[in-house]
Amino acid sequence: MKSKVCDMFGIDFPLMAFTHCRDVVVEVSKSGGMGILGAAGFSPEQLEMELKWIDDHIDGKPYGVDLIAPTTMANKDESATLEEMAAMVPDEHRNFAASILARHNIDTQGLYENPQVGMGAFLGEQGAANIIDVAFAHPIKLIVNALGVPPQYMIDKAKEFSVATGALVGAKHHAIKQAEAGVDLLICSGNEAGGHCGEISTMVVVPEVCKAVEKYDCSVVAAGGIVTGRQMAAAMAMGAEGVWTGSVWLTTLESETAPYIKEKLLTTQSNQTVRATSRTGKYSRQVRSPWTDAWENEDAPDTLPMPLQSRISEPALRKVSNLADGGHEGARQLATFWVGQGVGMMDQALSSRQVVYDFMEDFLAANERMKVIMEE
Repeated sequence: MKSKVCDMFGIDFPLMAFTHCRDVVVEVSKSGGMGILGAAGFSPEQLEMELKWIDDHIDGKPYGVDLIAPTTMANKDESATLEEMAAMVPDEHRNFAASILARHNIDTQGLYENPQVGMGAFLGEQGAANIIDVAFAHPIKLIVNALGVPPQYMIDKAKEFSVATGALVGAKHHAIKQAEAGVDLLICSGNEAGGHCGEISTMVVVPEVCKAVEKYDCSVVAAGGIVTGRQMAAAMAMGAEGVWTGSVWLTTLESETAPYIKEKLLTTQSNQTVRATSRTGKYSRQVRSPWTDAWENEDAPDTLPMPLQSRISEPALRKVSNLADGGHEGARQLATFWVGQGVGMMDQALSSRQVVYDFMEDFLAANERMKVIMEE
C-alpha cells in the first residue's frame, strides 16, 4: 500500500497491533502488519526474555515496543521507597476498595501487605532507562511512550540506533508538542480507545491532528475503537497513514487474556464500557462492572494521582482476577478489563492472522464501495 507507515517500517499493510502477548506480536508482523509489545509492568529481565523469544520466532519481520514513562507523576525521580509510596496512600482509599470486594464475598485480609503490587507499570527516570536499554539491545523498529513526551534518553537512543519514536496523543496541542520534540509517529487516539484515552472522539481528533502537524516531519496513525478494516479505511480517508489497534487482539486465539475475561469481552456491548480515573489516576476506558460503578458513587473518595491510585486498584483487581479465574461468582461480577468501545463488534475468537486478513478484506471492500459511490 502507498503509506508512509508502510515505507517507514517495511510492512505490507499499515495495521499496528498493540498487545502484551508476544505470540500476537509475531503473528501480526508475519501476516503483513506490525506487532507492538506492551512492556508496561515488565522488569528488565522479563522484557529481555520476551524480546529474545520474539527475535527467535518473527523471521526478521519488524516489531516495536511500547512502555509507560510519564513525564509528570508522583516519585518520578524514584527518590521514595516502595514503603514510603505506600504510606502516601490514605487508609480511606484502602478501606473503600476493600469494602467493594467484601460486598461480593471476597476476603480482604492482607490485601495491601505487599508494597510492590500496583507500582510496576509506571516507570521513573532510572527504571525507564533500564527498560529502554533492554529494548535497544534488540532489532526493534519502533519505541513508543504511552503517556506524554518520550524521555529525552529514549529520543537520543532511538536516533543512535535509527529506531523510530512514537507517542500517543489525544488532542491537537499534545500532537504539536510531540512533533516539536521530534517524535516520528503520532498515535492519535480518540476517547473510544481502551486504556488511557482523552476526551475527543476519533472522528474529530484524527483529522484535527493530521492538519495540525502537516508542517512537521512526522506521520500519524489513528486509534480509538478501531476493530474493522472499514474503520481503518475511514481513518485513512481523514488523513491517517494507518491505524493502531489494541482491543481487537484481546480475544484472539493466541492472546494470553484470561479465559473468563475473553468470555466477558465477547459478550460486552459497545455501551458497556466506562471512561474513569479510578484505575490509574488518569482517565482510562474499561469494561463497566460493580467495581467501576462504586468509584463513581458520591461516597467514593477522590482518585489519587498516578501512580498512587494503582496502589489501590491493582492489588484489589489482581485478587479479583485470581478468584474469577477459579470461578468465584462475586469476583466474576467485579472483574473489569481495559477495552475500547469497539468491543461490541468483537463477537468471536479468531486467530491473529485471521484478524489481519479480515482487516485487509474489509478495507478493500470499503474502498470498492467508495469507488462505486464516486461513479457517475
